[in-house]
Amino acid sequence: MTEKLLKGKVALVTGAYRNLGAVTAEMLASYGASVVINDLDLPEIEKQRDQLLDRIRSHGVQATAISADLSRSDQIRSMCLSAIKYFGKVDILVNNAGPFSMDPYLTMKEEIYDRVMDVNLKAVYLTAKEIVPVMKANGWGRIVNMSAGSAYVRNHSIYGLAKLGVQIITEELALEVGPEVTVNAVAPGQIYESLPEILEIDPTFGERYMARSPLKTLVTRKEVALLIASLCTPAYDKVTGVTLKIDAGAEIWRF
Repeated sequence: MTEKLLKGKVALVTGAYRNLGAVTAEMLASYGASVVINDLDLPEIEKQRDQLLDRIRSHGVQATAISADLSRSDQIRSMCLSAIKYFGKVDILVNNAGPFSMDPYLTMKEEIYDRVMDVNLKAVYLTAKEIVPVMKANGWGRIVNMSAGSAYVRNHSIYGLAKLGVQIITEELALEVGPEVTVNAVAPGQIYESLPEILEIDPTFGERYMARSPLKTLVTRKEVALLIASLCTPAYDKVTGVTLKIDAGAEIWRF
């Protein structure tokens, strides 16, 4: 980015050591924001975490990582307080963390239900509770929550339920936290880079999905991250309480 529209801002991105969260964190850095990245404390993603921090700092901004399990309210609070202490504020909150499951309800383990709902949905309320007072005190804040195309279908089990809930809490929070803070959500369709994982479950899913798309394509992580970052720029100052689909039209409702 040649224009640093978010210069001086601080962003906290959850679930960000890899995949879409990592691309989003670096995109925000390219806009000039310093970034706090969060994810689980797992040895197998330490290298990805460290490499991401280097890439973020290459944009001339500051970066730090705070590991936390967002199914735990105490760890959410600690993460938020640590981020605020490190930078003195948090201006942008991207609730990206979101474990996936399509297990049938009748065979689903209760701990799977709880984890998917807690991290995808309950964490949105808990992070807002900690971060919004700081945003309002500073007179500016942006929250972007991650929904998904799964919210628009009824065969994606607990994940679809959680992501539909994200859309509702986004609207409700928008009513609560204005005028200083906007709250929006992004609902990606099938992401190109994540397709191999889905094909292990459903080998023809990608073909069927692209056939439904008027654009005959899938979105990329970079395209989704660009939308997330854009929601934090002045172009979207008057937009709040909405969920923006980015799915190449595949989720347009039809008979």
